[in-house]
Amino acid sequence: MTYLWLALAFIAAAATAGVLLTRNATGGRLATDGQRGGQHAGNAGRHWKAAGLAFAALVVLTAVFDSIMIGMELFHYDPGHILGLRIGLAPVEDFAYPLAAALALPGLWIWLTRKRQGTSTVEDASGSPRKGLISQAFLASRPVSWINTAYPFAAAMLLTTREIDWVLVAGTLYFLVPYNLAMYGINDVFDYASDLKNPRKGGIEGALLEPRLHRPMLWLAAVTNLPFLLVLGFAGGPATWLALAVSAFAVVAYSAAGLRFKERPVLDSMTSSTHFVSPAVVGLTLSGATMTPGLVVLLAAFFMWGMAAHAFGAVQDIEPDRQADIASIATVFGARRTVRTAVVLWLLAGLAMLATPWPGPLAAVIALPYILNCAPWWNVTDSTAARTNVAWRRFIWLNYGSGFLVTLILILQWNTVP
Repeated sequence: MTYLWLALAFIAAAATAGVLLTRNATGGRLATDGQRGGQHAGNAGRHWKAAGLAFAALVVLTAVFDSIMIGMELFHYDPGHILGLRIGLAPVEDFAYPLAAALALPGLWIWLTRKRQGTSTVEDASGSPRKGLISQAFLASRPVSWINTAYPFAAAMLLTTREIDWVLVAGTLYFLVPYNLAMYGINDVFDYASDLKNPRKGGIEGALLEPRLHRPMLWLAAVTNLPFLLVLGFAGGPATWLALAVSAFAVVAYSAAGLRFKERPVLDSMTSSTHFVSPAVVGLTLSGATMTPGLVVLLAAFFMWGMAAHAFGAVQDIEPDRQADIASIATVFGARRTVRTAVVLWLLAGLAMLATPWPGPLAAVIALPYILNCAPWWNVTDSTAARTNVAWRRFIWLNYGSGFLVTLILILQWNTVP
């Protein structure tokens, strides 16, 4: 079988799923009057236009990224199994996977997060449709941020071992989904009071979990995390056990009642940063990496980046957090001081990268977009803090651009180390 036929089969399945999911989800959001058909067509049209724009962006990234990897001879294709058409150095078959993603994933997202209509829908006390555990768990896990924890683990382990084995696959899957489900799901359970007052909740930035789902969400987080923790612990030694213990404790301690590190200013940012740095540390311990001074500086830079991200993200929630009596770094320091702290931490993270072995210093420039995104709010006040959500939404997408640049640096690292 050639790559083309395999790609076409994959695209056909994705297209079928995308059309069915989109039709079901957009149709379920419409009124039952005579304009239903026109509204449905309008919703579907906007959906496919957005999917097309997403695919265009993915085409550019795939062409650049794959051309670089092929040019560095990281992999190659058997000429007898491809058409020979290329965009840059990337065979046209490479673009089947972003096309499949653009066709299927948006439909899956709106289907899982849809609001069910009709007489059979059970409503909660507020009159809103009741939602199922699986769809809410998916939303609560923040799919847009899954890569932020899986990537550090996979990169740390792959660069050390230079091979793909079952431990790498299992760990990447764990830090991709179950870990995020626990981290954010537990948070959404114990932050319900403040989330009710937070207009950001209920979409891409987190679920608004109904009380009836709180206990099931905690059980789901436990049963999806414990098996992976046991398997990874079995694959490693004492250093891995310690790293996994710290990582799991930070996930629980940040939100759970009785610990609530998120209500201890500065410690809240440190704990949040641990959520993203600890997967890298787990990967390093599993691969038997040696903790050189350069590696320690790199992890310290990553840790400061994580603290800055948390601090800046807390600014937009000052009002709902204060209404719920939550003492975060932002509610205690105030919006202005917190923003300035975030800018300084990003600056220090960038400067720290200059002290790492080549090609690490190249990553210093990655701090600049975050600083430029945050700096306009240098003089923000507590009364206008909610407006920083605009910059926070940009921050979410900046992570993808930064990940792309980091990947290029890691590829350079791969080729410079014998």
